[in-house]
Amino acid sequence: MLRVGYKSDKGRNRELNEDACAVVAEERLFIVADGVGGNNAGEIASRTAVDTCRDFMSINHLASVSERDIGDLFDACLARANDSVVEAGSRQPENRGMATTLVLCHVREDKAYFANVGDSRAYLYADGQLLQITEDHSYVNALIRMGVLTEEEARHHKRGHVITKAIGAELTVEGDQYDVEIREGDILLLCTDGLYGELSKEEMIAILQDDQDMQVLTERLVERANELGGRDNITAITVKVQGGNQNEQ
Repeated sequence: MLRVGYKSDKGRNRELNEDACAVVAEERLFIVADGVGGNNAGEIASRTAVDTCRDFMSINHLASVSERDIGDLFDACLARANDSVVEAGSRQPENRGMATTLVLCHVREDKAYFANVGDSRAYLYADGQLLQITEDHSYVNALIRMGVLTEEEARHHKRGHVITKAIGAELTVEGDQYDVEIREGDILLLCTDGLYGELSKEEMIAILQDDQDMQVLTERLVERANELGGRDNITAITVKVQGGNQNEQ
């Protein structure tokens, strides 16, 4: 059984919520996106990408494909989402250039599969530790990899929101894919930078370690991000593994 919580909030400093998310229970699929663009273009980009992925995976029955085909289906889904955002951006001059981050998670039995573009993240909380699964496609992460910045310095860098890859930014896109083994009691967390940009890893662990309803836990994560500033839109999905193959929200 999967116990799920989700919450999206505009934060304290933004007029619009340009994040989007979806829980597709029958496909055991979870999606988070963070849109960028002027006016309301970011909102359009993120919602377009999420809706496209939800529909694509439902039509292609993600939950029923073999494990060896999950990666190919992820690639096809990202390509379809990219095409949809590019097309939507071309319809109105003011929306041209809009784009969005995207992170997908699919859970089956004892493994979770991920795909990401941009800097929205997936984490695994297990045995009291929080492991970042995805790697950010961002300016500051490139500097971290080169040894120019530490992770703590990157959290407060003035160009911390600059992403180097996004859905809709180019005519084609190539995302990264990951998979991890999961056990009963583990929690998967998908979130935008509005969450991890406010909460340190230790602060996230302090909330995730509480044995409580996933919706309550997720709302607490978002609430805490707002308490610490809420400078960006905040979106989180939590998924707790509790044995079996049925889903519960």
